[in-house]
Parts: sequence; structure tokens; C-alpha cells
Amino acid sequence: MNVRRLIPTTAVAGAVTLGLITLSACSGTSDAADKGSGDKLDVVASFYPMQFLAEQIGGTYVTVNTLTKPGVEPHDLELKPKQVGELGDADVVLYLKGIQPAVDDAIAQSNAGTTIDAATLTKLEEHGTEVGHDHGAEEAGHDHGSEAGADPHIWLDPVKYGEVAQGVGAAFEKADPTHAAAYKANTQALMTKLAALNSEFENGLKNTATKTFITTHSAFGYLAERYGLEQEGITGIDPEAEPSPARVKELQEIAKKDKVSTVFFETLASDRTAKTLATDTGLKTDVLDPLEGITDKSKGDDYIEVMRSNLAALQKALGAK
Repeated sequence: MNVRRLIPTTAVAGAVTLGLITLSACSGTSDAADKGSGDKLDVVASFYPMQFLAEQIGGTYVTVNTLTKPGVEPHDLELKPKQVGELGDADVVLYLKGIQPAVDDAIAQSNAGTTIDAATLTKLEEHGTEVGHDHGAEEAGHDHGSEAGADPHIWLDPVKYGEVAQGVGAAFEKADPTHAAAYKANTQALMTKLAALNSEFENGLKNTATKTFITTHSAFGYLAERYGLEQEGITGIDPEAEPSPARVKELQEIAKKDKVSTVFFETLASDRTAKTLATDTGLKTDVLDPLEGITDKSKGDDYIEVMRSNLAALQKALGAK
């Protein structure tokens, strides 16, 4: 697939403009000039999806420290004083506002040189769980949002993730102009990978027996919208929330009506609710990874590999032809 088809020119221009607006005024010319001495750009990433971008785009010219260690549920992260201090010492802090309150608060109080909020680099939408909706009358990808605030899980859509990558690349170029050409080339290489991944999802989910999938929490709204699927979250955006009896009953009805075969759970949160629902409805269970962190339980070593594993799981559950 041509990368230009993946990210429209106007979207890229807007994303880059927004991204550069979030750069702190502290990242002045003197800081950029210091990077010409051969020192690596010191980047602090809030959690794995930001870490992956920093490593892919920065390559050998950056050192990346991640606030959320493997196996930690990002939504519940609490920072240690040492980690808060790292924010102030970093050349660049790359985060996604709205998913980790502790990180948002710490960044607001820090003296970080350059801050990049990935949420400003693409358009956020609302996705959630709405009890009592007319499921049959909805179009694929319809917004179920009943919770306040936008859905932050933009990285699960390769297209939106690519828009963020473009903005991060432009910000790295500004923060470290000495290595701007390398950042630009690395960004283009990542865009090529994301374009290929998008094409695999498009082709792999084009013809399926059903378009509906049930998952523990509503992390896959952007993915569902991109590929014409219908996400039904047991809970809303919060992975620790408990479903109401009315929601459980509705999901049982949806599973029967839409010929759902599988209830998905994830690697970093409890699978108890998913397995209970599956048992009650006679469905199978499988993993659909929201890619909030990579552990030894992950079905892949990086973002691309785990997303391909997610594609295979969806194809199996949806009856891809």
C-alpha cells in the first residue's frame, strides 16, 4: 500500500502543526545545539506504545526510558519520586494525555525540556459501552460512547498511530536538528511498516461471518471503526470496571443474535469477567491484546508482531473467509 494513502497530506500537516505546538518553550536553540556534540537525545516515554515510537524513530540517536515497566497496568501507574525527577532531566517526554493520570499530573509540574502529547497528533473520538442501544440498527464502527471524555487507545488503529508517528518524528527533528535526516528516514521506515499492517488488517477482515466481537474493556473502538467491525465491551474504557447485570444480559443477547463465538480478554488485566461471561453463554475465550505493555506472555516481541497476532485472533473469532 502506498504510504500516502495511509496518511492524507492534510492530516499529516495538521498533526505535525499540533505536535509542535505542544513542545515546551524550554527547548530552546541552545538545547538543540548541545545535541550536536554527539550526546544522545534523552527520551522518557510514558508507556509501551510511546516507547515503541521513540525507539523506532530515534534509532541509535536516542536513549529511551519508560515510566511503565513490563507487566504494570498503565492506567493504574503510580510514579516514584525518582521517576518524577527523570521527567525534569529528560530532553524529551513523550506521553499520551488522558490514559495515565499520574503521568499527566507529574508532567504538568515538571520542568521537562520538550513534551510531546500524542493525543494532540491525531483526532480523538469517544468509544464506550452503551446499555440498551439498538444494536441491529447501528452501522459498523458507530460510537457507543456513554462515558465522558475521549478514547485514548489511538495506537490500536495503525492509521492513527501513523499520524502520531509523523508528529513525533517532526518533534524529534526540532529537538535534535543535527540528526534530523535520520529521524526523518526512520519515521518513513516506520510509516511503511504501519501501511503494510493496515493493508493486512483491511484484507484480512474484509470478509467475515460476523462483524461483532466482545472484549473485556472497550479498548478497540478505533480498530473496530477502521475495519468495519462492531466492538462490544463488557466494561467501558476503564479495564477495572465491573459490568452491570443489565449489560451482561445484553451481551448474552448480542452474542446469540450476531453469532459471536469468542469473548476476548487481555494480558495485563483480570480475565475473570470474560471467562464468566463465556461460560454462561457457551462461548470460547481468547486473547486480544490492547498493547499497553509487552511481557513474556505477549504473543509477539513488539507492536507489529502483537498486532498481527491480534489480527489472527480476530480472523478466527469472526470467521474470516
